[in-house]
Amino acid sequence: MDAKFNGLPEGETKIVYVRPVAVDDLPAEVQAQLGGMKTIYALHDQDGDRLALVRDRKLAFVIARQNDLAPVNVH
Repeated sequence: MDAKFNGLPEGETKIVYVRPVAVDDLPAEVQAQLGGMKTIYALHDQDGDRLALVRDRKLAFVIARQNDLAPVNVH
């Protein structure tokens, strides 16, 4: 195939990254509010800034989409 590809068009969609976070890695005052949970999920912007912490992956994706963001899973 000899078709040229100039990349994808720029869109208004912003990506947000969803990744698991070990509760043990969080400050003690945050851990105290999590009622014994072992893992929660963080949403990060393209610069790596943490936007939110939520209880599960599904909720993270829902929140992202409700805010017109495109969630991407990060391992």
